[in-house]
Amino acid sequence: MFFTPIRISFRAALLAGAALIYGTAFSLSAAQAQAVAPAQTQATVTLDRAHIEDALKGLNRGHSIGQVAISPDGKRLAWIEDTEIRVAPLGDLANSERVTAAAKPEQHCHESQIAWSPNDQSLVFFSDCAKPGQSDLYLARQGSPARRLTELKGYTEAPAFSPDGTRVAFLYVEGATRPAGALAAMKPPSGVIGEEGVEIERVVVVPVSVDKPPPSGQATPVMATPANLHVYEFDWRPDGQGLAYIAADPPGENNWWVARLYTQALGGQPEVVLAPETVTGPLHGLQIAVPRWSPDSKQIAFIGGLMSDQGATGGDVWIVSASGGQPVDLTPQRPTSPAWIEWDGNKNLFVTELAGSQSRLIGIHLEYNSASGRPVVTAISMYFHISASIGDGRLEMSLSGTADRSYFVFIASSFSHPPEVFYARTKLPLEVHSADIAPIGEVSRINKDIEPVWGTTDSITWKSGGYDVQGWLTLPKDYDPAKKYPLIVVVHGGPAAAAVARWNTGPLSAAAFSALGYFVLMPNPRGSFGQGEEFTLANRKDFGYGDLRDILAGVDAVEAAYPVDPNRMGLTGWSYGGFMTMFAVTQTQRFKAAVAGAGISNWQSYYGENSIDQWMTPYFGASVYDDPQIYAKSSAINFIKSVTTPTLVVVGERDGECPAPQSYEFWHALRARYVPTQLVVYPNEGHMFADPAHRWDVMERAVEWFARYMPPAP
Repeated sequence: MFFTPIRISFRAALLAGAALIYGTAFSLSAAQAQAVAPAQTQATVTLDRAHIEDALKGLNRGHSIGQVAISPDGKRLAWIEDTEIRVAPLGDLANSERVTAAAKPEQHCHESQIAWSPNDQSLVFFSDCAKPGQSDLYLARQGSPARRLTELKGYTEAPAFSPDGTRVAFLYVEGATRPAGALAAMKPPSGVIGEEGVEIERVVVVPVSVDKPPPSGQATPVMATPANLHVYEFDWRPDGQGLAYIAADPPGENNWWVARLYTQALGGQPEVVLAPETVTGPLHGLQIAVPRWSPDSKQIAFIGGLMSDQGATGGDVWIVSASGGQPVDLTPQRPTSPAWIEWDGNKNLFVTELAGSQSRLIGIHLEYNSASGRPVVTAISMYFHISASIGDGRLEMSLSGTADRSYFVFIASSFSHPPEVFYARTKLPLEVHSADIAPIGEVSRINKDIEPVWGTTDSITWKSGGYDVQGWLTLPKDYDPAKKYPLIVVVHGGPAAAAVARWNTGPLSAAAFSALGYFVLMPNPRGSFGQGEEFTLANRKDFGYGDLRDILAGVDAVEAAYPVDPNRMGLTGWSYGGFMTMFAVTQTQRFKAAVAGAGISNWQSYYGENSIDQWMTPYFGASVYDDPQIYAKSSAINFIKSVTTPTLVVVGERDGECPAPQSYEFWHALRARYVPTQLVVYPNEGHMFADPAHRWDVMERAVEWFARYMPPAP
């Protein structure tokens, strides 16, 4: 459902786009967008727009690292720095070389999504050098120019070599008009809705030789999965003769929440291994992701749990027989949220997980019952934990490992450290102790000179309703404990997601508010990842109640411990955070200003407007037609007469996850009630804005809105 900056994946391509001139974002006229009562909206302070602009410009510094991949032998590293693919010996990144499909050094293309061949000699990637805006698959061998392997027309994602290195499979939407998934702008509606123009993501396979230069002509991709299944993730069978994949009937952006696990021999027919809607036990009706074959092809591991977005993965680690049957939960009652898995032999799994403020890599060690053949966990070991976001740029918290799994590399960042490449050693000699050698280390120094221009951030916890709730508190820049400061609460999207430690400079970011002199609280209330499945499930049928109590308890804890001005507290969030903003201002007058990004004001009307209604039944327990009251009780519009908080509302014109009419409805109600408000609709944008100018505009409007109604300390 609601996206939070959670999936570190190739769908980040959504964040690239052409600029639109600043200031043209209104779909309404400026006069129409203003609240009806101008006397209530007049600024009582003079906004220092130059200071705001300087603070915002200070956020966008340093180099981005989009993906990292270690060669199977562990000798070389490939990564994407800004817009270029670089390759270097693992211990000598300063002597890197550019890998590109460009014909000339000065030519710059959009290049992404790297994958090493099993023999370490070749790298495949996508590039639009041949045709701007259309990615094709290229292969680069050491010492040779990159060769184009395909001539495609559509959306591409997630290349993966077959185990023998003779083929590359990837996800492909033939004839695509937009990226796959619900985050991109939806197509303007026309024709027979849900039947005409449906775009289906399939696995295609391209033959490629990695032992000799590829032919000069392009290979013909072979559609490996059927046209009636939309595939979200896949994994090669260890013998290279088949696939496991998560798929559902089209349309794909809606049906991920009811996806099944399939296996299929190449050239054969798909077979259902697991259908959550029919399985018994705690996985019934929930979501599945990250399928991974065991090396002997007998088992498939996956992540299963309550998830509100494809790509925002969290739950328990499960195993099911490749021939089907009842799955086994390997991590029941574990107070963490596993997100990614990789096998190491048939009896060991590497797992990354979110545990409160920590990102971890653990090992799960198995034995198999001699009678039933079912796996039994014998031990769980810890390899590392770090207060940072981690990932290699593919899936949520995924790592890139060597063939023997002795090394993993990943990108890590925190509130105080910009992104860098790190390694983790998982197979240290027995005589080496952790006190003698660290299991993780920094590989790159790409952003070594970049320092934060905002205040420090600490992990904090507080009690609420029997839970220990975790969150993050960012102090104002140049914090002086003798002064009073305003506070802004930033609620993450999801709800099955989490605010994690990361170098966060995106829209509605804590960094921007802190740089301008605000405390910023980023809570992880019930419904979030990081404390196990029970905690993630705790806000079902209760949106806006228990989670709001958790958030307000966090505000109380901060107010009791820090010099917060209770008359200058604000609230903001995007997606589920936008809903929480809309709902919270109907329940409390504690907040003096609010900014609701891509929110939901009326769950009943929302059900019939959005493009992803399948996500709602796992959370509400029934459709709106079967139980309208469960939707009504969490709808902000039903409590609109209680709102007094000035609220800025922003949304994308073609948002399929949180459609613009939801923002219109909330804004219209506030306007009719003479509550200071403003609505900004951004043209041609979906749930995640593609245009950098629009993202900048959202942040600038948000900080000006808060400065107007709750100015920072002088």
